[in-house]
Order: sequence, then structure tokens, then C-alpha cells
Amino acid sequence: MFPYISLAPCYDRLTSDVDYNAWADFYETVFKLNNLKVRSILDLACGTGTLSYILARRGYEVIGTDASADMLAEAYAKAPEYENIVLPMFLNQTMQGLDLYGTVDATVCCLDGINYLPDINEVAKAFRRVHLFLNPGGIFIFDVNTPFKLRNLDGQVFLDEQEGLYCVWRADFDESERACYYGIDIFIQEGKLWRRDFEEHVEYAYSPEELNKALEAAGFSEINIYGERSLKPPKDDENRIFITARKMK
Repeated sequence: MFPYISLAPCYDRLTSDVDYNAWADFYETVFKLNNLKVRSILDLACGTGTLSYILARRGYEVIGTDASADMLAEAYAKAPEYENIVLPMFLNQTMQGLDLYGTVDATVCCLDGINYLPDINEVAKAFRRVHLFLNPGGIFIFDVNTPFKLRNLDGQVFLDEQEGLYCVWRADFDESERACYYGIDIFIQEGKLWRRDFEEHVEYAYSPEELNKALEAAGFSEINIYGERSLKPPKDDENRIFITARKMK
């Protein structure tokens, strides 16, 4: 089953602890650090669009793209909550098939979207598409779950219980594929009964060196690798790293 179908309607409830404003703050810190005047932003793999709306509310022109039509349906449904802003434009596109109407000043990819690409060649394709639709001097900022984190998830089980919603997911890391498989069972209450759905998600482990090489091959320069939402080099046991790269003027 394609991921983010059954999960889409309850995704925001299950990720209510994610501080999207902190991600937006970090992006703006990077913009200032690079003396960038950013007006337009592509939110790559935007999911249910929470970050897209936050960036739009901060005054940016935002395009959100995602491969899941179900996640984008949830994003569109949020529009009435946001008044007096220019709403984001949402497009149903894969990262490797990115095809915008014009260029943007910055591209961001939040919450390990890059980890969903199944091999480094697909990562390279996505990077080339991002580079194509960036304005000269533009910046690409994304984060990934590190190989350290994905390997240490192996065998772990997580539970999330809410009113009318119960989710249990298990993680198994396949060393030969360098991939972490998440089996996700979702139970949703419908009257006196509960409906069970299942999805499998896969995240692939990429080293900073691999990502740096793919970015350079796509034409990016001034590549920097940071710890989680910091401007410091990542630690050896970092669970998430942030990478920034510039398109030459």
C-alpha cells in the first residue's frame, strides 16, 4: 500500500508534538546568515501543509508539493483556518518529478522527506530538480534522519493512544538495504466498533558524505552540515542533521 493513505487523516493528531514554528525559525536564521532576501519558498514533501501555512503567515509566497494526494487533501482542508494571508499553492508531485511554473528563492524539506527516496540515484534526481527551480543564489535546506538513528530504531515499538485513535508502530532495520521499515497499525473508533488499517513506511539511510556528493553533482555549492536545528557541526550520535546548499549566482 502506498504510504500516507490511512495515516493522512490522523497524521496531524499523531504528530502534534512537532514544533513546526521552530523549523521555520531555523530556516529564517539560515536566510539571515546567508544575507538572503527570500520572498518565495518551495515546501518540498509538504505533507499536510502545516509548515507551508506557517511560512505563508510569515509573509512568504509558498508552494507545497507532495507525492500523496491524501496528505494534500488534508492540507487543502486547513485553508479556512488561515485568514488574511496569501494561501500556499499545493501540487501533487514527487520530488524526482518536481515541475514548477517558475523559480523560487528557497526550497525547504522538513521532517526527513529525503529519507523516503529509495536510493542515492533517486536522491540525486530530486536534487537536480530542486536546483533547476531555484533562483540563482537561492538556498536549499533539508533535514534527514541519520544512519545512527535509523539503526538504533531497530526492534523498537511505539504506541500512541488518543480519544478514538490508537496507533502502534514497529521499526526494523535491514542492514543489507540500509533501510528502516516501519509497520504502522492504526485503529480508529467508529461508533462502538474500531477499524484497523495498516501501512508500511520505509526510510533509507544516507551518510552526510553521500548527500554532499549528490548535492555537488546537482550543481550546488557552499554546502554546510549542521546538528539538529543548530548552526553547530553534528555530533557522532546526532539523530537528525540539517544540510544547506546554495545555487551559484
